[in-house]
Amino acid sequence: MAKSPETEHPVKAFGWAARDTSGTLSPFNFSRRATGDEDVKVKVLYCGICHSDLHSVRNERGNSQYPMVPGHEIVGIVMEVGSKVQKFKVGDKVGIGCMVGSCRSCNKCTNNLENQCRKMVLTYRSTYFDGTRTYGGYSDIIVANEHFIAAADTMDGIIDTVSAVHTLLPLLGLLKSDGKLVLLGSPKALELPVMPMLAGRKMVAGSGIGGMKETQEMIDFCAKHNITADVEIIPMDYVNTAMDRLAKADVRYRFVIDVGNTLKAASLRRVSEREGGTEA
Repeated sequence: MAKSPETEHPVKAFGWAARDTSGTLSPFNFSRRATGDEDVKVKVLYCGICHSDLHSVRNERGNSQYPMVPGHEIVGIVMEVGSKVQKFKVGDKVGIGCMVGSCRSCNKCTNNLENQCRKMVLTYRSTYFDGTRTYGGYSDIIVANEHFIAAADTMDGIIDTVSAVHTLLPLLGLLKSDGKLVLLGSPKALELPVMPMLAGRKMVAGSGIGGMKETQEMIDFCAKHNITADVEIIPMDYVNTAMDRLAKADVRYRFVIDVGNTLKAASLRRVSEREGGTEA
Protein backbone atom coordinates (compact mmCIF):
# COMPACT_ATOMS: atom_id res chain seq x y z
CA MET A 1 0.00 0.00 0.00
CA ALA A 2 1.43 3.36 -1.04
CA LYS A 3 2.31 5.78 1.73
CA SER A 4 0.70 9.19 1.84
CA PRO A 5 2.99 12.17 1.11
CA GLU A 6 2.62 13.28 4.74
CA THR A 7 3.85 9.87 5.95
CA GLU A 8 6.60 9.42 3.39
CA HIS A 9 7.92 12.99 3.72
CA PRO A 10 7.12 14.13 7.27
CA VAL A 11 10.06 16.48 7.86
CA LYS A 12 9.41 20.13 7.05
CA ALA A 13 12.23 21.81 5.17
CA PHE A 14 12.97 25.21 3.72
CA GLY A 15 15.19 26.44 0.91
CA TRP A 16 15.48 28.78 -2.04
CA ALA A 17 14.12 27.26 -5.23
CA ALA A 18 13.91 28.00 -8.94
CA ARG A 19 10.39 27.62 -10.34
CA ASP A 20 11.11 27.92 -14.06
CA THR A 21 13.86 28.26 -16.66
CA SER A 22 14.63 31.83 -15.61
CA GLY A 23 16.56 30.18 -12.78
CA THR A 24 15.49 32.88 -10.33
CA LEU A 25 15.70 31.58 -6.76
CA SER A 26 13.32 32.56 -3.96
CA PRO A 27 12.12 31.14 -0.60
CA PHE A 28 10.43 27.74 -0.81
CA ASN A 29 8.83 25.43 1.75
CA PHE A 30 8.89 21.71 1.08
CA SER A 31 9.18 18.40 2.94
CA ARG A 32 11.58 15.47 2.97
CA ARG A 33 11.70 11.96 4.33
CA ALA A 34 12.60 11.13 7.90
CA THR A 35 16.20 10.18 8.72
CA GLY A 36 16.73 6.49 7.96
CA ASP A 37 18.91 3.90 9.67
CA GLU A 38 21.85 4.63 7.33
CA ASP A 39 21.30 8.39 7.01
CA VAL A 40 23.06 11.38 8.50
CA LYS A 41 21.06 14.58 9.00
CA VAL A 42 23.11 17.75 8.66
CA LYS A 43 22.50 21.38 9.51
CA VAL A 44 23.75 23.29 6.47
CA LEU A 45 26.10 26.16 7.32
CA TYR A 46 27.71 26.90 3.97
CA CYS A 47 26.93 25.92 0.38
CA GLY A 48 29.09 26.50 -2.68
CA ILE A 49 27.71 27.55 -6.05
CA CYS A 50 28.89 25.36 -8.93
CA HIS A 51 28.43 26.07 -12.63
CA SER A 52 26.40 22.85 -12.77
CA ASP A 53 23.88 24.58 -10.48
CA LEU A 54 23.55 27.32 -13.09
CA HIS A 55 23.08 24.76 -15.87
CA SER A 56 20.39 23.04 -13.83
CA VAL A 57 18.29 25.98 -12.62
CA ARG A 58 18.19 27.40 -16.16
CA ASN A 59 17.50 24.01 -17.78
CA GLU A 60 20.52 24.34 -20.04
CA ARG A 61 20.78 20.56 -20.36
CA GLY A 62 17.07 20.11 -21.05
CA ASN A 63 16.28 17.77 -18.15
CA SER A 64 15.52 20.06 -15.22
CA GLN A 65 12.42 19.60 -13.06
CA TYR A 66 10.82 22.40 -11.09
CA PRO A 67 10.61 23.54 -8.37
CA MET A 68 14.32 22.92 -7.84
CA VAL A 69 16.51 23.68 -4.82
CA PRO A 70 20.06 23.56 -6.24
CA GLY A 71 23.39 23.05 -4.55
CA HIS A 72 25.62 20.11 -3.69
CA GLU A 73 28.80 21.49 -2.10
CA ILE A 74 28.01 21.69 1.60
CA VAL A 75 29.69 22.22 4.94
CA GLY A 76 27.59 21.61 8.00
CA ILE A 77 27.16 19.98 11.41
CA VAL A 78 25.70 16.53 12.05
CA MET A 79 22.37 16.86 13.87
CA GLU A 80 21.17 13.25 13.83
CA VAL A 81 22.51 9.84 12.78
CA GLY A 82 20.72 6.63 11.90
CA SER A 83 21.09 3.50 14.00
CA LYS A 84 23.45 1.84 11.49
CA VAL A 85 25.77 4.82 10.98
CA GLN A 86 29.27 4.18 12.33
CA LYS A 87 31.60 6.86 11.00
CA PHE A 88 29.72 9.97 12.13
CA LYS A 89 28.32 11.29 15.38
CA VAL A 90 26.17 14.24 16.39
CA GLY A 91 28.22 17.44 16.42
CA ASP A 92 30.75 16.39 13.76
CA LYS A 93 31.64 18.99 11.14
CA VAL A 94 31.18 17.39 7.73
CA GLY A 95 31.35 18.12 4.03
CA ILE A 96 28.86 16.80 1.48
CA GLY A 97 29.28 16.41 -2.27
CA CYS A 98 26.86 15.19 -4.94
CA MET A 99 27.03 11.39 -4.71
CA VAL A 100 23.66 10.02 -3.65
CA GLY A 101 22.38 6.48 -4.02
CA SER A 102 25.35 4.52 -5.41
CA CYS A 103 24.66 0.78 -5.24
CA ARG A 104 27.92 -0.04 -3.37
CA SER A 105 28.06 -3.46 -5.04
CA CYS A 106 28.80 -3.04 -8.77
CA ASN A 107 32.32 -3.24 -10.24
CA LYS A 108 32.76 0.54 -10.15
CA CYS A 109 31.64 0.84 -6.54
CA THR A 110 33.90 -1.98 -5.36
CA ASN A 111 36.82 -0.23 -7.08
CA ASN A 112 36.18 3.04 -5.21
CA LEU A 113 34.53 4.72 -8.20
CA GLU A 114 31.10 5.27 -6.68
CA ASN A 115 30.86 8.50 -8.65
CA GLN A 116 30.58 6.42 -11.85
CA CYS A 117 27.87 4.07 -10.57
CA ARG A 118 24.91 3.98 -12.93
CA LYS A 119 22.48 3.99 -10.03
CA MET A 120 23.96 7.15 -8.55
CA VAL A 121 21.56 10.08 -8.41
CA LEU A 122 22.64 13.71 -8.51
CA THR A 123 20.11 15.51 -6.38
CA TYR A 124 19.05 19.14 -6.54
CA ARG A 125 16.14 19.02 -4.11
CA SER A 126 17.48 19.52 -0.61
CA THR A 127 20.36 21.86 -0.16
CA TYR A 128 19.95 25.63 0.33
CA PHE A 129 18.11 25.42 3.63
CA ASP A 130 19.05 25.69 7.24
CA GLY A 131 17.33 22.49 8.33
CA THR A 132 18.81 19.30 6.97
CA ARG A 133 19.99 17.35 4.01
CA THR A 134 19.94 13.58 3.89
CA TYR A 135 23.32 12.14 2.94
CA GLY A 136 22.77 8.59 1.74
CA GLY A 137 31.25 31.66 -19.42
CA TYR A 138 34.30 32.16 -20.24
CA SER A 139 34.39 33.80 -23.65
CA ASP A 140 36.27 31.91 -26.36
CA ILE A 141 40.02 31.77 -25.83
CA ILE A 142 41.88 34.12 -28.16
CA VAL A 143 44.12 31.96 -30.33
CA ALA A 144 46.47 34.83 -31.19
CA ASN A 145 47.09 35.73 -27.56
CA GLU A 146 50.82 36.33 -27.20
CA HIS A 147 51.01 34.27 -24.01
CA PHE A 148 49.58 31.23 -25.80
CA ILE A 149 52.04 31.64 -28.64
CA ALA A 150 55.00 31.94 -26.25
CA ALA A 151 53.91 28.89 -24.27
CA ALA A 152 53.27 26.60 -27.27
CA ASP A 153 54.54 23.03 -26.90
CA THR A 154 55.67 23.57 -23.29
CA MET A 155 53.10 21.85 -21.07
CA ASP A 156 52.84 18.25 -19.97
CA GLY A 157 49.22 18.60 -18.91
CA ILE A 158 46.35 21.08 -18.75
CA ILE A 159 43.25 20.97 -16.52
CA ASP A 160 40.38 22.72 -18.32
CA THR A 161 37.58 23.79 -15.94
CA VAL A 162 35.63 26.02 -18.35
CA SER A 163 31.91 25.19 -18.38
CA ALA A 164 31.01 27.42 -21.33
CA VAL A 165 31.47 26.42 -24.97
CA HIS A 166 35.05 27.14 -26.05
CA THR A 167 37.64 25.96 -28.55
CA LEU A 168 40.18 23.31 -27.57
CA LEU A 169 42.65 24.11 -30.37
CA PRO A 170 44.79 26.69 -28.51
CA LEU A 171 44.92 24.44 -25.44
CA LEU A 172 46.13 21.50 -27.51
CA GLY A 173 48.74 23.82 -29.00
CA LEU A 174 50.18 24.40 -25.52
CA LEU A 175 50.82 20.70 -24.93
CA LYS A 176 54.06 18.89 -25.53
CA SER A 177 54.05 15.62 -27.43
CA ASP A 178 52.20 12.98 -25.37
CA GLY A 179 50.63 15.80 -23.32
CA LYS A 180 47.17 15.43 -21.85
CA LEU A 181 44.23 17.86 -21.75
CA VAL A 182 41.81 16.92 -18.96
CA LEU A 183 38.29 18.36 -19.19
CA LEU A 184 36.54 19.11 -15.89
CA GLY A 185 33.93 21.61 -17.06
CA SER A 186 30.59 20.57 -18.53
CA PRO A 187 29.62 22.70 -21.54
CA LYS A 188 26.91 21.46 -23.89
CA ALA A 189 29.28 20.41 -26.67
CA LEU A 190 32.85 20.98 -27.83
CA GLU A 191 34.49 20.48 -31.20
CA LEU A 192 37.48 18.15 -30.96
CA PRO A 193 40.38 19.07 -33.29
CA VAL A 194 41.75 15.67 -34.30
CA MET A 195 44.80 16.59 -36.38
CA PRO A 196 46.76 18.29 -33.55
CA MET A 197 46.12 15.19 -31.46
CA LEU A 198 47.36 12.85 -34.15
CA ALA A 199 50.41 14.93 -35.03
CA GLY A 200 51.52 15.44 -31.44
CA ARG A 201 50.31 12.18 -29.89
CA LYS A 202 48.21 14.31 -27.56
CA MET A 203 45.33 13.08 -25.44
CA VAL A 204 42.01 14.55 -24.33
CA ALA A 205 40.44 13.02 -21.23
CA GLY A 206 37.59 13.82 -18.90
CA SER A 207 36.97 13.63 -15.18
CA GLY A 208 34.06 14.55 -12.97
CA ILE A 209 34.56 13.86 -9.29
CA GLY A 210 36.47 11.14 -7.50
CA GLY A 211 35.00 8.32 -5.46
CA MET A 212 34.79 8.36 -1.67
CA LYS A 213 38.34 7.02 -1.19
CA GLU A 214 39.91 9.59 -3.54
CA THR A 215 37.83 12.39 -2.05
CA GLN A 216 38.93 11.51 1.48
CA GLU A 217 42.58 11.29 0.38
CA MET A 218 42.31 14.76 -1.13
CA ILE A 219 40.77 16.19 2.04
CA ASP A 220 43.41 14.54 4.22
CA PHE A 221 46.20 15.87 1.97
CA CYS A 222 44.79 19.42 2.15
CA ALA A 223 44.45 19.22 5.93
CA LYS A 224 48.02 17.94 6.33
CA HIS A 225 49.50 20.70 4.18
CA ASN A 226 47.10 23.49 5.22
CA ILE A 227 45.73 23.89 1.71
CA THR A 228 42.56 25.98 1.79
CA ALA A 229 40.22 27.43 -0.81
CA ASP A 230 39.93 31.05 -1.90
CA VAL A 231 36.21 31.80 -1.88
CA GLU A 232 33.85 34.75 -2.00
CA ILE A 233 31.38 34.46 0.89
CA ILE A 234 27.94 35.85 0.04
CA PRO A 235 24.63 36.23 1.89
CA MET A 236 21.60 34.24 0.81
CA ASP A 237 19.81 37.16 -0.79
CA TYR A 238 22.79 37.76 -3.11
CA VAL A 239 22.39 34.35 -4.73
CA ASN A 240 20.61 35.53 -7.90
CA THR A 241 23.21 38.23 -8.49
CA ALA A 242 25.90 35.61 -7.96
CA MET A 243 24.28 33.35 -10.56
CA ASP A 244 24.20 36.21 -13.08
CA ARG A 245 27.83 37.01 -12.37
CA LEU A 246 28.75 33.35 -12.80
CA ALA A 247 27.02 33.28 -16.19
CA LYS A 248 29.12 36.29 -17.25
CA ALA A 249 32.35 34.80 -15.82
CA ASP A 250 32.45 37.78 -13.46
CA VAL A 251 33.90 35.77 -10.59
CA ARG A 252 37.45 35.10 -9.48
CA TYR A 253 36.81 32.75 -6.57
CA ARG A 254 34.01 30.24 -5.99
CA PHE A 255 30.89 31.74 -4.46
CA VAL A 256 29.96 30.25 -1.09
CA ILE A 257 26.63 31.08 0.53
CA ASP A 258 26.70 31.77 4.27
CA VAL A 259 23.50 29.79 4.82
CA GLY A 260 23.76 29.49 8.59
CA ASN A 261 24.03 33.24 9.26
CA THR A 262 21.96 34.79 6.46
CA LEU A 263 19.21 32.44 5.30
CA LYS A 264 16.48 33.39 7.75
CA ALA A 265 16.97 37.14 7.50
CA ALA A 266 17.21 37.06 3.70
CA SER A 267 14.07 34.94 3.42
CA LEU A 268 12.07 37.20 5.74
CA ARG A 269 13.09 40.23 3.67
CA ARG A 270 12.08 38.51 0.44
CA VAL A 271 8.68 37.49 1.83
CA SER A 272 8.14 41.02 3.15
CA GLU A 273 9.00 42.47 -0.26
CA ARG A 274 6.47 40.17 -1.92
CA GLU A 275 3.71 41.03 0.51
CA GLY A 276 4.50 44.72 0.13
CA GLY A 277 4.26 44.43 -3.64
CA THR A 278 7.85 45.48 -4.29
CA GLU A 279 8.80 42.25 -6.06
CA ALA A 280 7.42 41.01 -9.35
